[in-house]
Amino acid sequence: MTRPPSDRTRVSEPEDRRAVSDGGGDGDDGYGAPTDRRAGRPEDRYDDEYDGYHDYDDGGYDDPAYRRATTPTSTAGDRQWAAARSSARRREAQAEKRRRRNRRIAVGVVLAVIFVPLVLAAGWFWLQVDPRGAPGAEVTISLDEGMSTGEVAAMLAEADVIGSTSVFKVWAALTGGGGPYTAGTYTFRQDLGARDAINVLKTGPPVVPSNDLTLLLPPGLTLNQIADRIAQLPGRSRDTFLQVVQSGAVRSKYMPPGASSVEGFLFPDTYRIGESEDEGDIARKLVARFDEVADRVGLQNSAATNGLSPYETVVAASLIQTEAKLAEDAPLISAVIRNRLREGMMLQIDSTLCFAKGGCPPVPTNADKAIDSPYNTYRVKGLPPTPISSVTEANLAAAIRPADVPYRFYVLADANGKHVFATTLAEHNANVAAARAKGLL
Repeated sequence: MTRPPSDRTRVSEPEDRRAVSDGGGDGDDGYGAPTDRRAGRPEDRYDDEYDGYHDYDDGGYDDPAYRRATTPTSTAGDRQWAAARSSARRREAQAEKRRRRNRRIAVGVVLAVIFVPLVLAAGWFWLQVDPRGAPGAEVTISLDEGMSTGEVAAMLAEADVIGSTSVFKVWAALTGGGGPYTAGTYTFRQDLGARDAINVLKTGPPVVPSNDLTLLLPPGLTLNQIADRIAQLPGRSRDTFLQVVQSGAVRSKYMPPGASSVEGFLFPDTYRIGESEDEGDIARKLVARFDEVADRVGLQNSAATNGLSPYETVVAASLIQTEAKLAEDAPLISAVIRNRLREGMMLQIDSTLCFAKGGCPPVPTNADKAIDSPYNTYRVKGLPPTPISSVTEANLAAAIRPADVPYRFYVLADANGKHVFATTLAEHNANVAAARAKGLL
């Protein structure tokens, strides 16, 4: 096996070999030895064996075996290069895997943003159509001829029969259950849902047995006015009814111990009166209906919202009932009553004059403001001693939760019964002048 030339040989050999090729004779070959090949020395043989490398720049080192012998670190370098390349491929594969995972996450997020709200909305819609659980207490609602689907939906929502008027109208349109509905008195249950409520409306009001009577009590009636309607029922007496409702024999749970009259506690509604029901039975039915509604609107907690007891709140509600012509004015008039009571001002409400003098019309005059009566709020501070009329659920709720406004005055603003409100007396006087100019006062 031949040994490779040393680095020195590789550097000096090309020049020496050119000298030999040029026909030079004996001489130094670069190693201090003669260049005569005929001498036959080992050194000469060594040079002969490596004659092929006299011009190594032309590829003398291309022999693979020679490269392996002369480059002992090449194998380690290959391994390092291969390892680096493998590591790079692994990193690229991991990066691609992360990119795919991120794309999947991004797609999932987009789909969730699109579909989750739709699923939630659909679930909520269906719960309004068909609520879970058993229905609540019975609710009686009277529909007038020609009422629209929206008007009926509002009544059902106010009575907690349905949770959404919009869902009711949509479901009615989808199922062909829209109005107009047959006029009459219907019995629903609270939390019934749009589907079952529409089924009740489709069925129509129950047929009143021939031996039952209908008692219609509109809102805002006094006890005497209700007694007049009771007297219209065959076999019932006005005086007997008044004796019962003023004796303390029939009571609302919201009446204080000292109160004996149920004035203001007979709820306005349409009632079916059985043939055997007497005046006392009728009075108890009306009071029980009031207590049911009062429970629903939270009358028992009135002190926390308006600073009044439940009984005082019913008194305030009767003032709102007789003053507010539009539903939107009720919470504002309630606020005026609350603010004037807090500031020790007289309420100066005309409807109390009507009650004090036995009714209106005619409308109260300045002379009526001098009437000596505990119901005359132009002379007596504070609330009247009792309610002055029956009240609706909406006005009872307005009395419980007055609007958060500083108003202390109001006066009519147009012929439709809309009121304009003021905080200062100067503002109020300007509003009164404008009302007189319109012929409203």
